[in-house]
Amino acid sequence: MLKFLKDWTLPIAMLIGGVGYPIFIALSFLTPVLIFSMLLLTFCKVSPRELRPKRLHLWLLLIQIVGALVVYLLLYRFNQVVAQGVMVCIICPTATAAAVITAKLGGNASSLTTYTLLANIGAALAVPIFFPLIQPNPDQHFWSAFSHILMKVFPLLISPIFVAWLLRRFLPKAHRVLLNYHESAFYLWAFSLMIVTAQTVFTLLNSSGDGRTEIWIAFGALVACCLQFFLGKTLGGLYNDRIGGGQALGQKNTILALWMAHTYLNPLASVGPGSYVLWQNLINSWQLWKKRKRER
Repeated sequence: MLKFLKDWTLPIAMLIGGVGYPIFIALSFLTPVLIFSMLLLTFCKVSPRELRPKRLHLWLLLIQIVGALVVYLLLYRFNQVVAQGVMVCIICPTATAAAVITAKLGGNASSLTTYTLLANIGAALAVPIFFPLIQPNPDQHFWSAFSHILMKVFPLLISPIFVAWLLRRFLPKAHRVLLNYHESAFYLWAFSLMIVTAQTVFTLLNSSGDGRTEIWIAFGALVACCLQFFLGKTLGGLYNDRIGGGQALGQKNTILALWMAHTYLNPLASVGPGSYVLWQNLINSWQLWKKRKRER
């Protein structure tokens, strides 16, 4: 039974969140805490000595930050909400679970973990700059909105890294306790997915749109997902890290993306990362199936 729940956690969590959205949407305030906790448990497994930035990471980071802005500028004349939904799927950092998938596929998990750290720093710096320009608040000028988002996003993405390293250095017993519970990040992720699915369902049910915008956002997220996996694998192949490059750029922290879209952009833009969850897991499932087939 436990194996079944683990294998089908994604659809089960989304189903529970969708059906029980009136309950789970009331827990939306917990999302930042859950994101912080997942990142803390992830980075507790990482030693600063293991972090080795590579030239590949610089190219991937450039695509994540500059690519997000380019995509928005290309799409906003067509539909601003579609542009926001696709853009947040690109600027979002790598998923905490990406290292696990990379290892299962036979890739370099330590390189992937290094990029996860860099991607978090990149997003923490870029999001406060981009979002006030993309979704301006009439009650706030740019610098006020910039500082507000920076104070929310930067600690959320960066402080788990330093807390983990400080615990490792000064409180090794507490660090070992957290290491024993690092698999709890999986269950925190599932619970977070229920909450953000509830938010997405609520947004869709209360949207005044005709449905075409949502379809375009989901399609744009599919194109962004496939393109990022392709570019990551292509660049990774040039640096002998094809699997890690694909997962680093393609597998996103969609819980964080959904939270950012709901909090700082048009709420309907959350359809982008909401559908990206499905697309990236379909690709991951296909990759794992191909690997098992080769091994057999």
